[in-house]
Amino acid sequence: MSSETVSDPDDERQTVELLRGAREQIFAELQKVIIGQHAVIEQLLLAMFAGGHCLITGAPGLAKTLLVQSVADLFHLKFQRIQFTPDLMPADITGTEILEQDQNGHRRMVFVPGPIFANVILADEINRTPPKTQSAMLEAMQEHQVTAAGKRMPLEEPFFVLATQNPIEMEGTYPLPEAQLDRFMFNVFVDYLPEDDEVAVVTRTTAGPQAQLKPLFAGNDLIRFRSIVQSVPIAEDVARYAVRLAATSRPGQADTLDFINEWVSWGAGIRAGQYLVLGAKVKALLDGNSHVSIADIRHVAHPVLRHRILVNYRAEADGISTEHIIDRLLETVQPLS
Repeated sequence: MSSETVSDPDDERQTVELLRGAREQIFAELQKVIIGQHAVIEQLLLAMFAGGHCLITGAPGLAKTLLVQSVADLFHLKFQRIQFTPDLMPADITGTEILEQDQNGHRRMVFVPGPIFANVILADEINRTPPKTQSAMLEAMQEHQVTAAGKRMPLEEPFFVLATQNPIEMEGTYPLPEAQLDRFMFNVFVDYLPEDDEVAVVTRTTAGPQAQLKPLFAGNDLIRFRSIVQSVPIAEDVARYAVRLAATSRPGQADTLDFINEWVSWGAGIRAGQYLVLGAKVKALLDGNSHVSIADIRHVAHPVLRHRILVNYRAEADGISTEHIIDRLLETVQPLS
């Protein structure tokens, strides 16, 4: 595909057709190295086509790192993995200045870019590092730029942060603050595979070298996809449903539902509504629909809301999870028409 900007209907139609075919091509190629996890792959693609970041939660050994690197390979994007540890410093991510001497003996300060200067950043076990270092990611995620040595440096587009965290071993970790969690479009949960798929993984990974993936698209294609996604129309009642779904999760409001006041300590903010709509637009486009439906909003509700709704101690005592809260919201909040 050409890297020119989408400017006329013919270009738009070609881009839409390429985007709709992208899902099947990507799934087919990823099956060479990833077995199962279709819902996880779909959610990752929805976020990337919308231009959003992903938090990937799951136990060790579920191919989270392999999946992220494989997706980067398919789009021919520069990939960097940052292993977050308790001793990692902000400059280890953004870069630092060093004193350099040229062949004439003149000395000058030179900025050496850190691993954040890539298209796809895998922030591995992001909750293993202190808040000071976690905050180094905030500007990059929100503004797509880095401030270092007093200078602002833009990051190359497209830019995605895909962060993993281990939910079963919380000792010695630093839970992400709500402000940083809110920067992630989706929280994708990776679960264990069914037995047949697990047997296939064990068989394949112990039988020799892994298959090599071939790039299917370029970074410019992702930028074009994102521009098309933003132009997908959405009716006011559908957008209002997305806003009401997020707003209903907030405790302490005048018309808050009883189960929200009882079990939720903090609800979803405005970004939740924005990401519900963006994710639904990608879903509609990939399904071949010309506009967003209520079903599209509901399809992305769990990955958008699961890290934005915080349950309280009473919910934990009652065995109520965030997933249960979202299910209740989807049952309770109905479209106005």
